[in-house]
Amino acid sequence: MSNVLTQLNAILAERRESADPDSSYVASLHAKGLNKILEKVGEECTETVIAAKDAAVSGDNQELIYETADLWFHSLVMLSHLGENADSVLDELARRFNLSGLAEKAARTPK
Repeated sequence: MSNVLTQLNAILAERRESADPDSSYVASLHAKGLNKILEKVGEECTETVIAAKDAAVSGDNQELIYETADLWFHSLVMLSHLGENADSVLDELARRFNLSGLAEKAARTPK
């Protein structure tokens, strides 16, 4: 699984740095800026929620998986735009092992 994320990290970085926005979807998102990327993340988030509700009724998770892949992809584009990648998220998830979710949430500084 991490091999897919490693490959995707590399592709997203390459497209951000040197791809032509006229021939690369990722490069076109970067060229349009953070607000456009965030719009796509929000759109995919909504579509994922709807797909989850539909899957709960139908028992068919295929659309949920498809929409979750879109959400993850656009989230990774967002991270890339801000100079991060999937490794940063995986490191944060690893940090949370053996930490109670309730304890972790209670330890957060209020914003």
